[in-house]
Amino acid sequence: MNSLSDGPKAEAITVVLVEDDAPTLWRLQDALTNAGYQVKAAGTLTEARACLAQGAPKVLLTDLQLPDGHGVDLIRETRQRFPDTEIMVISILGDEESVISAITVGATGYLLKDAFPTDIAATVRDLVAGHSPISASIARFIVRRTQSTPEPPPGPALNTAKLTPREIDILWGIAKGFSYAEIASHLGLSRQTVPGHIKSIYRKLEVHTRGEAVFEAVQQGLIKL
Repeated sequence: MNSLSDGPKAEAITVVLVEDDAPTLWRLQDALTNAGYQVKAAGTLTEARACLAQGAPKVLLTDLQLPDGHGVDLIRETRQRFPDTEIMVISILGDEESVISAITVGATGYLLKDAFPTDIAATVRDLVAGHSPISASIARFIVRRTQSTPEPPPGPALNTAKLTPREIDILWGIAKGFSYAEIASHLGLSRQTVPGHIKSIYRKLEVHTRGEAVFEAVQQGLIKL
């Protein structure tokens, strides 16, 4: 297992882990705890809400099929209450409705259980660093869906003019999964200026997360994956 010494401080990373399958929950909790993360585990939607009532976690890892509700509701609630929390889905569900619903309401990563990474601690660290871990089959599905989307009609319906060329460059970097530091390096910007551009992009596209921004930008034809 990778050390966290080269990443964000482990003690500063709090994780709410929501999984109703007990063996899977224990395995993930042990891996994250042993790596130094502060983990609160929940097996139901009710337990997850109780964990979140104690304050904003840095990361929410959640299954979608829960005994007393759906993980999409939890993602939506968490995104609305804690805009800075990173949210990743861990699920057996890879259908279009589940994926798009989760991303639209605020998930920034989506991993299928049948392709789950062996090092969950490293995956969480990537998430916190600004990447968007997505299973290969999910990424392929999103690309296919984008390619099958009909060309938008010509005219003023597109919002292309709302974003500056620099903002579109940054949006492209987000779509490719680059961290803020990597985007700044590629574009010759200072690390501190990128969040300002991100906030402007969110405001103009009327979104709240990287996943929403990428989805909306693709839908509007601002970028192509």
